[in-house]
Amino acid sequence: MESKIFVLDTSVILYDHEAILNFGEHDVAIPITVLEELDKFKKGNDSKNYCAREFIRFLDQAAKEHLTREWIPLNGPTKGKFKVILHSKSKVDAEVILGEKKEDHKILNAALALQESEPKRKVILVTKDIALRLKAKSLNLHAEDYETGKIRDLDHLYSGKAYLEHLPSSTIDELYESGATATANLPITEWIQNQYFVLKNGKKSALAYYNAEAANVTRVEKHTVYGITPRNAEQVFAIHALMNPEIPLVTIQGVAGTGKTLLALASALEQRSEYRQIYISRPVVPLSNKDIGYLPGDIKSKMNPYMEPLWDNLKFIKSQFKESDKEHKRIKEMIETEKIEITPLTYIRGRSLSHVFFIVDEAQNLTPHEVKTIITRAGEGTKIVFTGDIHQIDTPYLDAESNGLSYLIDRLKNNKLFAHITLEKGERSELANLANELL
Repeated sequence: MESKIFVLDTSVILYDHEAILNFGEHDVAIPITVLEELDKFKKGNDSKNYCAREFIRFLDQAAKEHLTREWIPLNGPTKGKFKVILHSKSKVDAEVILGEKKEDHKILNAALALQESEPKRKVILVTKDIALRLKAKSLNLHAEDYETGKIRDLDHLYSGKAYLEHLPSSTIDELYESGATATANLPITEWIQNQYFVLKNGKKSALAYYNAEAANVTRVEKHTVYGITPRNAEQVFAIHALMNPEIPLVTIQGVAGTGKTLLALASALEQRSEYRQIYISRPVVPLSNKDIGYLPGDIKSKMNPYMEPLWDNLKFIKSQFKESDKEHKRIKEMIETEKIEITPLTYIRGRSLSHVFFIVDEAQNLTPHEVKTIITRAGEGTKIVFTGDIHQIDTPYLDAESNGLSYLIDRLKNNKLFAHITLEKGERSELANLANELL
């Protein structure tokens, strides 16, 4: 059977600059228009700029002794070949049929021309752009999403918690008396490290987690952190994970109003003496797909609209105390001395992350590659917390199945260094809960 030919769109390369290596024994074609578009992205500090530069460098190295318009072997015995498709027309002209001269239509024409010149092979356009996939299919051209890194079963994405009812009363009593119970006392067939449990027997209940180090189920107690008291079991679990020094990587997923960022920030403040600095950051997603350059003012003024939700959480924590309280004054001092720093993610990337409590908010707007890049910068004594709502994506070409937060939750499940909790109960207000449930 003939190997397939996958034609890559710019969106795929900006999502994963190593995508060309992920098609096994099949061949990969890059339209020249894609290289022209990547050239426009190569300057800057964002992840997409990095991906553009890395991919261009890769092609330069791989094609050193070859003409790029010819098939060039990719490194590895099980890899196929690649080539660059120059501007070409086919019998079916996308620019004529779709009525506009656009870069996307040039990419479609390149794939269509390849389909005509390789009639015995299946040619597939791979793109993260849904509209481009629909256009391709209208022209009888196979088109697919880039599947690497996608979560296959989103409905069963790990939630970090389980509810066990009708347990023997003795099991609940043992948890309160000794602080732990044997795993044999719970009807669990697959134990996941750092998974949380709500255990019930009638009116009796207890909160616990699987402690793989101790090989038992350990009771989780309710704690207030820097004036913030958990209002439900999920928040108790989140604080436990955030305060546990043995767990350096935590993810918290949930809809607006569940307290994700607030709990992470309060826990960081509670542990302020354990860390050199507290970084709170989020990716900058331009409003209405416009670059931040169009906003008035200096760089600080441009960034303020994006960072304001983080400052709101900090103000809420301060409001738990009187202005004369030392806790209130301490937050002000920490901001002034940059012990607490709220900054866009772009400005974090070059920094050392040793002995830092690092909160990344809105992590669903990151790609898997961006999440990996952040974690690989973690030095000694650093804790990283990713928070977000996987169903609230603000970035083009990402969705609930392909964003970095979903990817992280799925891949690191059952690792002793990782804990996750999904917050489902909104605590912001009854009105906010109504919007999340019905609108």
